[in-house]
Amino acid sequence: MSSIDALAQDDSATSAALGQGGIRIRQVTHRFGAVTAVGPIDLDIPPGEFLVLVGASGCGKSTLLRLIAGFAPPTEGSIEVSGTAPAPGRTAGIVFQQPRLFPWKTVGGNVELALKYAGVPAGQRGARRDELLRQVGLDDIAHRRIWEISGGQQQRVAIARASAAEHSLLLLDEPFAALDALTRERLQDDLRRVGSESGRTAVFVTHSADEAVFLGSRIVVLTKSPGRIALDLRVDLPRAGVDPDDLRAAPEFAALRREVGLAVKSAALA
Repeated sequence: MSSIDALAQDDSATSAALGQGGIRIRQVTHRFGAVTAVGPIDLDIPPGEFLVLVGASGCGKSTLLRLIAGFAPPTEGSIEVSGTAPAPGRTAGIVFQQPRLFPWKTVGGNVELALKYAGVPAGQRGARRDELLRQVGLDDIAHRRIWEISGGQQQRVAIARASAAEHSLLLLDEPFAALDALTRERLQDDLRRVGSESGRTAVFVTHSADEAVFLGSRIVVLTKSPGRIALDLRVDLPRAGVDPDDLRAAPEFAALRREVGLAVKSAALA
């Protein structure tokens, strides 16, 4: 067997081993014209992992997330999600920086529309809508219009909507960046709980070391453009049955936050 055949066989075995919701990124580079934004990057993300991409503005975090979503193919290299090339709308639920909800519909109506497009039978949508809104703490305001609720509540609706389809992957592009500190912490708490309950693979983009350590089971720090991996860190903090405030106050949390923060600064200056 040639070395090329052996490498292809190894990659195929890796894809199979990753399973449903697993992500395989091989020698991915992406360019906008003559500008290289990302790469080369090699990364395996197993099912159920909550991976946080962190780095300074302009390092290619959002670009890599959009490649994983299938919005564009990489200029070089390959990406597979659950063993196949990603495709918009079929690969993952996505939450953007802005909620992008339909203001003429109610909170529940926005989630029901997502369930309709996900192919959920009409008779099952009501119960599924209620369950998704319960997960994000909005089950008591399903009847309200989007313009009647706060920005934080709108992002909760966006998370519920992204979870409507039974995708095994959830992608989040700095969804809390525009929110005040208190609302941001509350939504971090909710997302951490929802992620633990759902067992879905998640990739979350942020520039905050604090947010990365709180949410992630694994953190990848990217260098300045073109974004490459500067740090790949496993987060071994307890994720179940722990009060969020106690977790944020723990010495282990502070140590990890410092390590990630220093890595981000170093990567931005390299």
